[in-house]
Amino acid sequence: MKHIAILGSTGSIGQSALAVVDAHADRLRVVGLAAGSNVELLAAQIARYRPRVAAMATGDAIDRLRQNGSTDHVIVAGTGRDGLIAVAAHPDVELVLCASSGTEALEAVVAAIERGKTIALANKEVLVMAGGLVTEAARRSGATILPVDSEHNAIHQCLHGRDRTEIRRLVLTASGGPFRGRSASELAAVSAEEALKHPTWRMGRKITIDSATLMNKGLEVIEAHWLFGVRASQIDVVVHPQSVVHSMVELTDGSVIAQMGVNYLARSFFVVIVGGAGSVPALL
Repeated sequence: MKHIAILGSTGSIGQSALAVVDAHADRLRVVGLAAGSNVELLAAQIARYRPRVAAMATGDAIDRLRQNGSTDHVIVAGTGRDGLIAVAAHPDVELVLCASSGTEALEAVVAAIERGKTIALANKEVLVMAGGLVTEAARRSGATILPVDSEHNAIHQCLHGRDRTEIRRLVLTASGGPFRGRSASELAAVSAEEALKHPTWRMGRKITIDSATLMNKGLEVIEAHWLFGVRASQIDVVVHPQSVVHSMVELTDGSVIAQMGVNYLARSFFVVIVGGAGSVPALL
């Protein structure tokens, strides 16, 4: 049984992770949940998963959570960054899924790393803004950082058991987003509503907008640099609208290893959190 905490449990990634918990209830136990302001959904999650500790972004949200009786059997750890830290650093937690958006979870991730917990990272900002700090903390404590993001998890699987000196380059794929093929003049009049209609994936609003502008792929290049210890010049991006190949690794002998799959998000969580996919059994 693996004991997990989810930072951002009411978001799209957090809900997908809880679906994996439902599918593998004999192997996963939710110890901590942290959410933003969605009181109703967090209340339902607390009732279903019975975590030992929970947190929300604001005092007002926690007050509303208490009013409906949802905190009777759970420790309310606090609000904002302090709440995230308390959930991530709880002594019973073994694995922390960082699925919160933005920069709020940095201190919580570092606190968990310093305690030797495994980090399943689905938040790009943590490594983009503090990759050196986070990876150095992991090196000192011996904690493991596992990528949940589709492209980086694919690279992680391709590299399993291989020495980093074998890597010639990493190839991240991009769907191209909703505006692929449009001219500059056509892009001048696009709306936010159009940008939020991603052709391949269903994601939160921020990452969907970042994908429409391809800014998200730039952030993934930075993330890959810190996760896999390669230079930026060793990371390429190719547009692949079918989204079947999630990433590729070219080795120094000229061979290329690709990770392919459909409905990849659920599989990604299964590999990282449960470790049941044959390519990475060591994650358990």
